[in-house]
Amino acid sequence: MIINFTRTRKTIAQFALLSAAVVAISACGESSQDAMVRILKQQEVNFYNPSNPASPEAQLVAVSSDIKPASTEYNPLMALKADLLLKTGHEAEAVKTYENIVKLLGPVLSKPILPKLAIAYMRLGERTNCMLNHNGSSCVFPIKDNGVHLQQTGSTDAINIYQEVLKNDPDDLSSRWLLNIAYMTLGGYPAKVPPQYLLPGLDADTGYKVKPFADMAPDVGLNVSGKAGGVIIDDFNNDGYPDVLTSSLNPGDHMHYFQNNQDGTFSDRTKESGLAGITGGLNMQQTDYNNDGNLDVFVERGHGFKNEFGEQPASLLRGNGDGTFTDVTTESGLLFFKPSEGAVWADFNNDGWLDVFVIAETAPNGFKRYPCSLYINNHDGTFTDMAAQSHCDLVGFIKAATAGDFNNDGKMDLFVSRMDGTDHLLENKGIKNGAVDFEDVSVPSGVAKVSNSSVSWFFDYDNDGWPDILTCNNNTVNPDKPLSYFAALEALNKPTADRGNVILLRNNHNGTFTDVSKQMGLNKVVFAMAGNFGDIDNDGYPDLYFGTGRHDFESLIPNKMFRNMGGKTFADVTISSRTGNLQKGHGVAFADLRNVGKQDVFSELGGAYNGDSYISSLYVNPGQNSNNWISLKLVGDKANKAAIGSRIKLTFTENGIKRGVYKNVNSGGSFGSEPLRQEIGIGQAKSIDEIEITWAGSQIVQQFKNTLPDQFLKITEGDDTPEIVNLKKLTFKKKPATPYCGIPMASLR
Repeated sequence: MIINFTRTRKTIAQFALLSAAVVAISACGESSQDAMVRILKQQEVNFYNPSNPASPEAQLVAVSSDIKPASTEYNPLMALKADLLLKTGHEAEAVKTYENIVKLLGPVLSKPILPKLAIAYMRLGERTNCMLNHNGSSCVFPIKDNGVHLQQTGSTDAINIYQEVLKNDPDDLSSRWLLNIAYMTLGGYPAKVPPQYLLPGLDADTGYKVKPFADMAPDVGLNVSGKAGGVIIDDFNNDGYPDVLTSSLNPGDHMHYFQNNQDGTFSDRTKESGLAGITGGLNMQQTDYNNDGNLDVFVERGHGFKNEFGEQPASLLRGNGDGTFTDVTTESGLLFFKPSEGAVWADFNNDGWLDVFVIAETAPNGFKRYPCSLYINNHDGTFTDMAAQSHCDLVGFIKAATAGDFNNDGKMDLFVSRMDGTDHLLENKGIKNGAVDFEDVSVPSGVAKVSNSSVSWFFDYDNDGWPDILTCNNNTVNPDKPLSYFAALEALNKPTADRGNVILLRNNHNGTFTDVSKQMGLNKVVFAMAGNFGDIDNDGYPDLYFGTGRHDFESLIPNKMFRNMGGKTFADVTISSRTGNLQKGHGVAFADLRNVGKQDVFSELGGAYNGDSYISSLYVNPGQNSNNWISLKLVGDKANKAAIGSRIKLTFTENGIKRGVYKNVNSGGSFGSEPLRQEIGIGQAKSIDEIEITWAGSQIVQQFKNTLPDQFLKITEGDDTPEIVNLKKLTFKKKPATPYCGIPMASLR
């Protein structure tokens, strides 16, 4: 429930004045860096407004002033206040407020309040155990071992209330799911769950198992706590070792730059990096917009449902090659004010310079219509929006976009996900009248059958040389139901109307796609807000990891990992991998952070509110087998310097069978960017017969014969001799367990 406050018109005027002031920045002689810091600071001030649906802190102040202290009569605003207390992270006060409401209303009228009180107790338990006394097993589904709560009051009280709720309404599947989770947190699942409420098999593994990953984010210095945001893993100081950059949702939330210390740890060097004051960021990607060989960063901000408060700027941060960044948004021509959750960098006109397609999110019944933009690189550090001329100025509730060459004609196409209708496949037809000419081929390609989707990417899941498309439906037939309702349906083997599932579109090699989700084992309840792909076992087939969730607290479902079974099907390995964190997932990236040929998984965790923030996870891969690998860093000459969009084909013989692996140079999926250094598994092959590279833009082809595996190579366009890059193998070491309130952990077991 959001009440209408009276400051909206004033706030719109503030935003209009802010936008007008921005236009005059260059005339004032203000640097782009100082201008962006000032704009973001003003955005933070404007964001704290009771009219903003994403600012519960401001709403809480307004609501509290309208409720008499120690009131003995029920006021409908009390329920809103309790909800806002929960969103702002004041769980104990939320519990007290809900309890007071129950007391004032009595047992009959308070029935609708009981599920709210129960989830407040669960959040209190999570705060006490998973946040304040965090360890690598905290909130990992199914909860066991060190994940079991030491302070059990929150979950115990939640269980009592959920049983009362279910006694009144046995068909409340959301409460039934959460009751089972609450018992898990106490180590009581399944034995202590009342039989009539038990969801059996929640801790049962799938037929195929992988070795468990270990969350070591706090051990290596990557335990940043925040809300929904993005992550980039790549080498920003040109020392060959991948660093980690994170962002967080709202204006005022700090970005973080973690520099690789080359010793198995990371140091937060945000202040030294020049990012102080560069706040916010729901998503971001790395690029090299000026072809200087240093990685730059593009940050997107804003949400369509926030109305005028979603009108936030993006930032282009020029990388200086030494782990520092300089904002060049204004001078580059990329300053705009609209809600955007994503962008994709590619050389759309094949001129050797990276362009950027920026999505815009127009919410249904929203404040304003925002078209997507296509910024073409002018080769001088500036960009020109050519979306209208290029027929890609789409308007809708657009959540993601990805670039790939689906018809292998050497031109980068676009796939666009939207939540308010059918998805779009835009075929790049080349240059027409001086602009890139995109044609919407959604209907003839079969893509228009997909709707209400979120995360998306191109990849070749079956290694047939033709890019496939993955996206995820993130809508429901019953939009008022939390995701826990659908998780319970799945646990009971009841139909879920195919909502919230992963959708895999297989490329038919003729410009059309076939939905193979069900036969590939991906028709599972996922509801991805983020996702990416990598290769956890180096077999050459890309595996999947999804961050799940929705804005409400009841949507407590695990993040999901799927292993690619040789391009024939996918196996859900969430449970055996120990990567199914129940907290909301954003910012997913696979990367070999230890230079050992094993890809770990970083996940930025947290929801939209301060009360839904969480500590990020780094799931460290123990190594699944003895498969071999190769790591390739490509440097373009005629192609863009970062070689984004270049195509890699590896040919090798494994156990007497000749096979190929295909990979495009990009940062992976949606809401998370992986290293542009391509980490590719080759199974048991002892040698790579041929590395074939088709360079982006120029389409020049180079081959390299008989390459030994398990090494890092740098390949420069036009140079026939790959450079061997010698990197230290790093070890991540586990830190001693943190005492619980000063008491050694061992004595509490």
